[in-house]
Amino acid sequence: MSTVRRRLRRGLKHAGNALGGFIAVGMLKLLRLFSPDGTANAAGWLMRTIGPLFPENRIGRAQLKAAFPEKPDAEIETILTGVWDNVGRMGAEFAQLDRLWNEDAHEHAGGRVELGPESVARFLQLQNDGKPALIFAAHLANWELPAVCAATYKLDSAVLYRKPNVAAINDWLAQTRAASMGEIISTGMSAPMKISEALERGAHVGMLVDQYYVRGVPVTFFGQPTMANPLLARLAQHFNCPIHGTRIIRLPNNRFRAELTGEIQPVRGADGKIDIAGTMQVIITVIEGWIREYPEQWLWLHRRWRPEDAKNA
Repeated sequence: MSTVRRRLRRGLKHAGNALGGFIAVGMLKLLRLFSPDGTANAAGWLMRTIGPLFPENRIGRAQLKAAFPEKPDAEIETILTGVWDNVGRMGAEFAQLDRLWNEDAHEHAGGRVELGPESVARFLQLQNDGKPALIFAAHLANWELPAVCAATYKLDSAVLYRKPNVAAINDWLAQTRAASMGEIISTGMSAPMKISEALERGAHVGMLVDQYYVRGVPVTFFGQPTMANPLLARLAQHFNCPIHGTRIIRLPNNRFRAELTGEIQPVRGADGKIDIAGTMQVIITVIEGWIREYPEQWLWLHRRWRPEDAKNA
């Protein structure tokens, strides 16, 4: 009887995922019928309104208070409202990524995306130096746009992403991301091999590195111990390739600024070998600085600190 119940639960879960995926993909396609600005504004308003009703709101508030103990409650709530606004806008923009960036976007005042001269120079160096590189990013503003930039300007690139559990959503994402982002590599058993192949051909591999990773290396983030995914530092150690950071800053009137850092120097031991934990600490510190500048644009709704990390610190 228990076997029948398990099969029934699995069947119901599968059916629910399929239905949810069908609805989600339908909504994404529907959003493409409207202007990017209008949908982003509407989605931002919607999430500012309903976001506080979700349990993630409590997570966000607790983490903001832990990160900024000096800030009054009113400021914390203002930041949290901005977080939900960004989440809504990000969701709406995701359906129209191919319309957010065009090749002359940085060349005139009416462009949606700003590129400063220093970032342009660094990008051109990456594009022309004939070397592979590792690019880290964080869940700031619209974190999908750096990959769109790379594809737009024909930079040989590959992006690591986490595959959704729902097949319909994953299929839609694979189609749209492949069209606007170039090569995408799903996390999983085959990911290290595919990343290695990309770096060996001289590609630029991008990945988000700001989420909690259970099997990670210890780092300090906003003064508190946590765990970071060591993959990027391990790849840098193995391939001896440069590391850069990239971020998108959300500006008023549905515009953005894209930035690319200079080369981030890894931490090395006495033997000259890259220190994995030390290098990830350098990267996480860069990301913390980004977040401190625009705290309302980071995804505070996922748990970044765990009690066990504080006990083991």
